[in-house]
Amino acid sequence: MVARRSLGRQFGWLWTAYAVSAYGSGLGFGAFPLIAVLVLHASPAQVSALSAVGPAVGALIALPLGPWVEFRRKRPVMITMDLARFAVLMTIPVAYALGRLGFVQLLVVSAMVATAKIAFNAASGAYLRALVRPEDLLVANARFESTNWSSIAVGPPLGGAAIGLFGPVTTVVADALSYLFSALGVSAIRGREEHPQRTDRSRVGAGELLDGWRHILTHPVLRALYLNNMLVAGLIMATEPLLAVLLLRQLGFPPWQYALAFAAPCVGGLIGSRLARRVVARYGRHRVFRTVGTLRAVWLIGLAFVRPGFAGLATVMAVELAIIIGMSLYNPVLATYRLEHTPQDRIARTLSAWSIGQQTSIAVFTALGGLLADATSPRTALTVAGLLILTTPLLLPRHDHTPQHEPEPARTRS
Repeated sequence: MVARRSLGRQFGWLWTAYAVSAYGSGLGFGAFPLIAVLVLHASPAQVSALSAVGPAVGALIALPLGPWVEFRRKRPVMITMDLARFAVLMTIPVAYALGRLGFVQLLVVSAMVATAKIAFNAASGAYLRALVRPEDLLVANARFESTNWSSIAVGPPLGGAAIGLFGPVTTVVADALSYLFSALGVSAIRGREEHPQRTDRSRVGAGELLDGWRHILTHPVLRALYLNNMLVAGLIMATEPLLAVLLLRQLGFPPWQYALAFAAPCVGGLIGSRLARRVVARYGRHRVFRTVGTLRAVWLIGLAFVRPGFAGLATVMAVELAIIIGMSLYNPVLATYRLEHTPQDRIARTLSAWSIGQQTSIAVFTALGGLLADATSPRTALTVAGLLILTTPLLLPRHDHTPQHEPEPARTRS
């Protein structure tokens, strides 16, 4: 048995802060579409717009934040973004209590949360690379991935029960408070953080906005992984509002079954994330990108065959389980490769560019899925998404461009 590796007290505080906010978000998973359907009686196009417009506007607002985050201390940025998310989310239960909650407010809050998330992730990724040793990056990213999926496994069922007992905005309050506690966790990290210095004065201003994309698109492997990730993330996330309408409205699933359909398969996230280090050591990162990147794309089409009752619930859970095992193994390997192959003074801009591209793709595919569902049906839109994602493995890197000086993966004996 492999001993659990200690990454230090400071990483422990960062991981704790991440876990608190992750479990809060797990409780609030799908809260906005649920509120839109059950409280505001939104149409499929409106539910999809809620999942599309907010992230798209958030990505647009976040565009200048990459350089801003890059040249500031990362801990204050993370604390500020957590506090901002706490404040904006708390406006929803206040408006609901006053009878003033509306669809536009949900859109605005979604956009602000998406903006803060992009800035927080850019800062935390850069801070993580400075906090742990290079050989520990995959371990650290796997722990974050495991925490993320375990929070979704536990959170939605509890959130569904809380909504049934205390009302539709209960989980939004829990999500908001989790960001407040996350800010406290980040503030507990000790040690002096140096103020980042600009190393290239020639691109101060508008040029800095493009430096993240410039780095991604000129790196052959990162470019392929980036394009693949945008399509896969966009198509998978586009199914969330479509499933909300299909399961809750057309097939009559109660909210707790809807939550269970997404929560139970997240146990697969613990499996995949725990396997990441061993699989990379045995087979190498390139094979993980090619093989696991392909396997995670073949299951989505199964959602087109969901039916009422237990069989339909089992279908959703089986599809989600297969996708999540693949994603949770793939994601920490991708996150580690991205950090290792990005210069220190471009990490925040690169991560910001990556998040903006992903959020924009999610917004575009979600909006198109909503329009298609309105014109045809949610089931038809799910079928189209499942067929399109089958083409995404064509974008994965075909060759291993790892520099010769980079150590090869260790081979374990069978």
